Amino acid sequence: MNMDACKFLISEACREGKFGRSCGADSAFSYSVPRRSRTKGVWRRAAWPPLVVLLASLMAGLGCSKETPAAASKAPVTVDPDVFSMEHPELFKTARAETRALSTELTANGTVTPDVTRTIHVTSLGGGRVVDLKVKLGDSVKKGQTLLVISSPDLAAAMSDHQKAVADEVLSRKALDRSQMLYDRGAIAAKDLETAKDVEDKAKVDVSTTDQHVRVLGADPAHPSPLIDLRAPVAGTIVEQNVAGFEGVKSLDNTPNLFTIADLSQVWVVCDVFENDLGDMHLGDVAEIRLNAFEDRMFHGTVADISRVLDPNTRSAKVRIVLANEDGTLRPGMFAVAKFRSRKKTNRVVVPATAIMRLHDKDWVFRREGGMKFRRVVVRADGLAPDGMQEIREGVKPGDEVVENALEFSSEVAEKK
Repeated sequence: MNMDACKFLISEACREGKFGRSCGADSAFSYSVPRRSRTKGVWRRAAWPPLVVLLASLMAGLGCSKETPAAASKAPVTVDPDVFSMEHPELFKTARAETRALSTELTANGTVTPDVTRTIHVTSLGGGRVVDLKVKLGDSVKKGQTLLVISSPDLAAAMSDHQKAVADEVLSRKALDRSQMLYDRGAIAAKDLETAKDVEDKAKVDVSTTDQHVRVLGADPAHPSPLIDLRAPVAGTIVEQNVAGFEGVKSLDNTPNLFTIADLSQVWVVCDVFENDLGDMHLGDVAEIRLNAFEDRMFHGTVADISRVLDPNTRSAKVRIVLANEDGTLRPGMFAVAKFRSRKKTNRVVVPATAIMRLHDKDWVFRREGGMKFRRVVVRADGLAPDGMQEIREGVKPGDEVVENALEFSSEVAEKK
């Protein structure tokens, strides 16, 4: 309780006559020097009046104190946990943040996929049953190599039609020759010769049509057989197989492709780039690819396509990178991490990579505040720049002085504590 409150309570008590006739808060508090009285001609020190003793007891009970305004208004002192004072700051080497023209870097995850323009889906135009399966998934094949053999009723019917057409054409040709001989001798009219020519022409058309039908089904009209030899249209690797031995092969309109052959001498890396980063992506940008299977190797490619449509679930677009794969190192399905570098350069703030310390899922630097003080500052670090420098997006301005070895400085601070 402060002094004003105590005076108020004592004044009320005096007014009610609890402390005697002559009483006042101000007089009671100002009474501090003992008086002298003379008894029988001898001066002696007078005893402290009972009122003063009572007031002292009352003040102690009420918790009265004479507080000064300055003491009452004084705020507690707080310490900034991110500011450190070092007795010998010259022991810690510092570097100034500088500005450099750098390419924008962006990292995205992706997978290796076959080049669609070099991928062929192999199907059979004739139905039947597989009697010999000569290749399997993952095999490398050459152009024209037999993949499987199908016993096909469709081919048998086509071969029969072709043979009938050939026989009809032979008969019509003989009839035409005979009509021509009779016409030359005047035995028949011109219209009869023309009719014989028309029949011969139609017979030739039937032969040509049935011949093409047999060839489309994968057989040779010169070697009649109900067996279809399904051959590889291009050289490559079988990346998909949807048929097994002795299975039935349906007609073309309701069966999946039997094999998928891909030329893996060139592959794609398809990455998902979020829409917030699409503004930094451009066709022709250089991409650096790293694979989990080959951590010590770096692959280089270029951005060939950026999807015009976003995935509504992930809010990302597909970005396609073309990579050469002559030795077959890159296999479809491999996980890849792509780092894109834009061709256009922008000014970025950089500091030594050693000046950045990772702590509590954040990046920190120690910025010199002047004198012996250093402040720990949160920064947003980006990709590495040349010469061991680190790009900083936020937290440090050009010209700021930071400790070069943040880990050493942090260890020194920990030992000081």
